[in-house]
Formats: sequence, C-alpha cells, structure tokens
Amino acid sequence: MTDANGLTVDGVGVRFGGLVALDDVSVEVPPGTVVGVIGPNGAGKTTLFNVVCGFVRPTTGSMRWDGRPFAPRPDRLAAAGIARTLQGLGLFAGLTVLENVMVGAHRRSRAGFTSALFGLPPSDRDERRLREAALATLDSLEIAALAGAHPGALPYAVQKKVALARALVSQPRLLLLDEPAGGLGAEEVEELADLIRTLPKRSEQPCAVMLVEHHMDLVMSVCDRIFVLDFGKRIAVGSPAEVQDDPAVTEAYLGAEAVAS
Repeated sequence: MTDANGLTVDGVGVRFGGLVALDDVSVEVPPGTVVGVIGPNGAGKTTLFNVVCGFVRPTTGSMRWDGRPFAPRPDRLAAAGIARTLQGLGLFAGLTVLENVMVGAHRRSRAGFTSALFGLPPSDRDERRLREAALATLDSLEIAALAGAHPGALPYAVQKKVALARALVSQPRLLLLDEPAGGLGAEEVEELADLIRTLPKRSEQPCAVMLVEHHMDLVMSVCDRIFVLDFGKRIAVGSPAEVQDDPAVTEAYLGAEAVAS
C-alpha cells in the first residue's frame, strides 16, 4: 500500500487463541471519502473497528494515520482527530442532551485541569465556548430545541442524533460509524443517508468516514468505496456497483448453493 493522508490499515491480522478474527486485512480511508466495511455476521467488521480504536492489538500488520505509524490508544483517539459512535448509544442518562454533547467536546478544551477543578475564569470561558460549540452542532442536526431534555425521554432516532452530535462536536478528521442505522425506520434511514453524505464537508479539514453497517441500501447509497470481509479475510473491494456485481460477495451473503441455483 502507498502511504497517504488518512487512515491506512496494512495487512492486519488478529488472533484470539486459535481463532483467526482478521487475516491480512488492508483498508484505506482517504480524507473526504465515505468508506464502507461490510460482511456477514462474524466477518470481522467489529474487530477491525476495535483495532483502529486501540481496543484490540493486531497480531500482525501495521497502521498509518496521516502517513505516520499509528498505534492507537482509546484515551488518545480524540487528540488524534478520531471519533467513534457505538452500536449502543452510550449516552449518559443523568445528563441533558447538551451536556452529553459537551462531553464529546473536551478535545477542544483550552482550560487546564486546575482551572476546571476550582472553577477559575479560564474554565468558565472554556465552558461557555464548548457549550456554544455543542449547541451549534445540535443545531446543525436540527435538534437544538431538545438541548435541555434527557436522552431517555426522546425517541430512539433522536437519541441516535445526539450520539452522532457528541462525536461530531470534536470536529474529527476520521469518524467511525458503527451500525448507525440500527433500530431506525425507512424514513429515518433516508435522513441518515443524507446526513452521512454531508459529513466529509462539514469542517474546514476534509473528514473521512469509515462505516460498518448491515443496512445495504444505506451502504450502497453513501459510500465511495466498499471493503467486504468474510471469515476475517478481505474478499472484495471497489465502488458500490463493483461490489454488488462481485460473485464472491454474493456467495458470502447467500452461500454457494444459492448462487449456483
């Protein structure tokens, strides 16, 4: 693979004892693109995400971020310009919508720990700035009116937007979306697709999006490039049209007998 800006996963393998979760998987996510990772259940999609986030250490292979060697740690992802949404919402029930989003803005905090601890003026100014950023992000998703509500009182689709706002407020250069369409209806998925298409251009620096999703209509409508995994191996890569026409992909999803019939 050639080194370039964005994320490069090169020949990554992951073993859990005798189980091979990923086998020589390579993926590129250039700036300003939406890249999908798909595959049947157990294909290794979540493991790949966890490798990128630093929750799982690869047994073999390497990664590069903006052309530099990358050994991610979960507690340093935001500082590296990377944000992730979860399959589960991961929202704090005791906090308001606004406060939940402000949690995601901590990377932009200028005040030191001492100022925040004792409520000194620099901390006050910083909190106002982060509050404004959180409100602006909520407004961009058309849910600013719900800033004072608690997530548990909101419809599931709106809670999904809150979780996305919490990731976006940090202005990431790489956004990892893990099953964002889960639990959404058809109209809500269409709205999500419209939103995902705008994500690479939401900030001054082009943002890359890496999407793991089972909803094929969404994947095919928003992705510039798709990587297909099956049993931990990469079996196909290409545009949505190329992937749809690939017999190996059809076989992975439907089985060899169904393809032959």
